[in-house]
Amino acid sequence: MTPRGQGGKDRPWLMRTYAGHSSAEASNQLYRSNLAKGQTGLSVAFDLPTQTGYDPDHALALGEVGRVGVPIAHLGDVRRLFQDIPLERTNTSMTINATAMWLLALYQVVAEEQGADLTALQGTTQNDIVKEYLSRGTHVFPPGPSLRLTTDMITYTVHHMPRWNPINICSYHLQEAGATPVQEIAYAMSTAIAVLDAVFASGQVPEERRGDVVGRISFFVNAGVRFIEEMCKMRAFGQIWDTVTRERYGVRDRRQRRFRYGVQVNSLGLTEAQPENNVQRIVLEMLAVTLSKDARARAVQLPAWNEALGLPRPWDQQWSLRMQQVLAHESDLLEYEDVFAGSHVVEAKVAELVAAANAEMEQVRERGGVLAAVESGYLKGRLVSAHAERRARIESGADRVVGVNCYESTEPSPLTADPDTAIMTVDPAAEARVVAALRDWRADRDAQRCLTALSALRSAAAGTGNLMAPTLECARAGVTTGEWSSALRDVFGEFRAPTGVSGAPVAVTAEPGGELAAVRRKVAGTAAELGCARLRLLVGKPGLDGHSNGAEQIAVRARDAGFEVVYQGIRLTPEQIVSAAVAEDVHCVGLSILSGSHAALVPEVLARLRQAGAGDVPVVVGGIIPAADARELRAAGVAAVFTPRDFGITGIIGRIVDEIRLANKLEV
Repeated sequence: MTPRGQGGKDRPWLMRTYAGHSSAEASNQLYRSNLAKGQTGLSVAFDLPTQTGYDPDHALALGEVGRVGVPIAHLGDVRRLFQDIPLERTNTSMTINATAMWLLALYQVVAEEQGADLTALQGTTQNDIVKEYLSRGTHVFPPGPSLRLTTDMITYTVHHMPRWNPINICSYHLQEAGATPVQEIAYAMSTAIAVLDAVFASGQVPEERRGDVVGRISFFVNAGVRFIEEMCKMRAFGQIWDTVTRERYGVRDRRQRRFRYGVQVNSLGLTEAQPENNVQRIVLEMLAVTLSKDARARAVQLPAWNEALGLPRPWDQQWSLRMQQVLAHESDLLEYEDVFAGSHVVEAKVAELVAAANAEMEQVRERGGVLAAVESGYLKGRLVSAHAERRARIESGADRVVGVNCYESTEPSPLTADPDTAIMTVDPAAEARVVAALRDWRADRDAQRCLTALSALRSAAAGTGNLMAPTLECARAGVTTGEWSSALRDVFGEFRAPTGVSGAPVAVTAEPGGELAAVRRKVAGTAAELGCARLRLLVGKPGLDGHSNGAEQIAVRARDAGFEVVYQGIRLTPEQIVSAAVAEDVHCVGLSILSGSHAALVPEVLARLRQAGAGDVPVVVGGIIPAADARELRAAGVAAVFTPRDFGITGIIGRIVDEIRLANKLEV
């Protein structure tokens, strides 16, 4: 095959960088800088209070404001976020789910203020609540009302914003939670079916426009380091989507049936050990979604090499952007047709994935569909089990991870010679400034108009009408994120998703002479010395961090080691965690925080334990915690700090037992 020459060269995919932090002003500066460097689309990261529907001054927002994204509390924040960025000419992806309708309304109003034509707006709201129940944890409302919000958004955009992708069905986080390629395909497709069935059942879209709805459904997919399997997964996705949309929904236009997906390559596989190796991992994962023309991503965003260490700096994000630009503009990739067409290896692997994914989709269907499978805990249990099996393979050495369980010796890295400057830190004072600005906003707005808008929103939620119109009025009136969400909470209630821990099977057997058997003996012996039947460990997720994978794996392995585990899931206040620790008379409290809020939340847990007379209970902390922060936590009274470098879960459980013994003055 000969190249088609420069004249026939394909257009590159959209190049994005997932970004946002501290404040709308700081994030706007970052966006304009990234666009000036050649980024061709925006990808907005929102902070956890915004994602979960809380204002920055809410108790649960303590320590979380501006940490993992930009705080957006009202229309003024969005004006500042996109200042001097013409939205009519910008393709914007917004990673937002439970509060997606609210953020789209704010975005639309700012676009209108800029004079934009709504029919020209291009971009995506992630808006996939199912994966929030299963993996990411920023859900707010129960499944039924959440699906209604999604349905109303989709139908609104089809009629008023026809170039907007109202949902980005997101299997990315499923893989981060341990999903196999088969599970990733099956659960994403099952979610798409549930969403489309609900949209068409709502009666808000005439039958002749079904193809318009299907044509705006997009996906957000993960690409792991197993290059061949991941590339074949993308082709399998496309085949199944083509079949479902043609046979189930009768879409005849092949362009509307195309599997349209964006991708962020795998963050789960990034390592704190020898983090420079993450560069080649990221490049290899990028190739899986770009080399094959027939299954090429529409948009790509890459993590930075140091994301397992903390928040990447602008220079680190630029490095990832340059990886895409070199591939697209220096290589000859875009000059050829699909280079894998006709490969018997690829065709066989794709067929295998399609068959297995269809079988798993049937399992979901037999359980009443994806929402019923969420509520029953079936899907969460499957993911927790798959993740436990993956971790066990790494710990045993069956799966080799360079720098982690093989080739561990290394020369000192100039990239991390000073680990405290190898990442970006968020100014702790930024939260106070955001809170102060929010109070000023409330004082200056038309309070009566806000009350009227919120009352209309509650009335609409109690009825059956589309919720986008009252949401737009709330945005224009100056309502805040927390007020909009609170009004819907009043009507819809809240939802706590199943943890999947209790039903997870044993992933590591306690073979005689093995590490787990030794830890089990230590657990049982310590319990006997303390005069109790079993040691009790509370695993807590304070604040709004919904990344529960690590906490779940610790809980499962501690259970298998003989602990009685108290795990109540995500989104707890320090007060709730301490109350549970005292009520259950636990021997250790383990806190898991990946959002960067450890500096604010852990000391509060320690202080409340002392106030409750339980200051002698050891507290251990796990998460993405820079070395300087770890030193401060230990100085404050934390017994041990675990980071991604501590990949051996059984070893962590053993160290927790040691801390219990030290706290109780037993020999270690």
